[in-house]
Amino acid sequence: MKIGVIADDFTGASDIALTLAEGGMRTVQYVGVPQGAAAGDTDAGVVALKTRTSSAKDAVTQSLAACRWLQAQGAEQFIFKICSTFDSTDQGNIGPVAAALAAHLGETHVLTCPAFPENGRSVYMGHLFVDDMLLSESGMQDHPLTPMNDADLRRVLAAQTTWDVGHVPIGVVRDGTVSLRKVLTEMPRSLVIVDAIEDKDLHIIGTAAKDRRLLIGGSGIAIGLPANFDARRSEPIWRAVSGRAVVLSGSCSRATRLQVECFAKNHPTREITAAEVIESTDLAATLTAWALGQSSAGLIYSSADPAVVLAAQNSYGRERIAKAFETLFSQTARLLADAGVTRMVVAGGETSGAVVAGLGAQMLRIGPRLAAGVPAVMMVERPLALALKSGNFGGPDFFARALARMARNT
Repeated sequence: MKIGVIADDFTGASDIALTLAEGGMRTVQYVGVPQGAAAGDTDAGVVALKTRTSSAKDAVTQSLAACRWLQAQGAEQFIFKICSTFDSTDQGNIGPVAAALAAHLGETHVLTCPAFPENGRSVYMGHLFVDDMLLSESGMQDHPLTPMNDADLRRVLAAQTTWDVGHVPIGVVRDGTVSLRKVLTEMPRSLVIVDAIEDKDLHIIGTAAKDRRLLIGGSGIAIGLPANFDARRSEPIWRAVSGRAVVLSGSCSRATRLQVECFAKNHPTREITAAEVIESTDLAATLTAWALGQSSAGLIYSSADPAVVLAAQNSYGRERIAKAFETLFSQTARLLADAGVTRMVVAGGETSGAVVAGLGAQMLRIGPRLAAGVPAVMMVERPLALALKSGNFGGPDFFARALARMARNT
């Protein structure tokens, strides 16, 4: 193994796994820290954790465990994969995990860049933009678990760590690899926010990071890394998966709500309300029966408007609501798979984590891209194809396009 990735959620893990696979690296995504050895032909191992919204202490413990396993598999370089919208709070978890991994690996200058230009994420003057809007004005300020009200990543990160937080402006990046390396070596020990606006900037950062032990970022941080290991770009092999299909959506992002609206025009849908999840009994069985009774792929969703989500949180409590929905999606996914569903699209990082846990998946083979940052993946344990989509990723017709692509060979 050459590159080891520690991802703080499941959709993010799939996202960066696709980037590495398309870069020509034989990539396997693991669900949680594996107990045994990695496959012998693995160039890049991606350990998918569910730590984005856990306590900082728990996130650090799990991330270090993943790092130690990847080290034991021979990984030479490590990436702490975070969301391209830097999802976190003042209490963590990016800063605490970054500091712990850096100390463990002996790294003193940690390049940090969540830029993902293909999906509209760019970093300029230390500020994170989503398309032409500051992060704090992009809709992320309404995130139910990690509301992002500040686009200045230097301030966000400084609130989470005792490390210095540095910044490398785009001019230094555009000056090239030598310039970037020189600036880094002259900095004190720090987590360094690096500007990047286009893919060419990420390629420069990747080349400059050839000898760095630890990087932090979204999947874009990996664009320039495979070439350091003499890998060449290629498309992952995929065998068509047909049969029953279903879409499960727990994301409340603007993009996902639009996808729900688009899919509902030509497919059966079943909305789940907070009251129903809290008060109903055996709801997973009811939803499974509904989905199996449809003549085409159905959509089960809880992707409500932020105001509706806030009202539910005020009524039942944020943690109670989140746990109830995750449990429901986990149980429903398992029942659907046991009943013969072979294709499943899942929207939302927390929802994807719950679904993968419910399915008992331990290892996922990376397939072709369904959208920027979203691959098709295949469970090793059972014949089930999955698309684990971050809430903000994909176009309006993503659900239908993803299901159709799963049914075709490469």
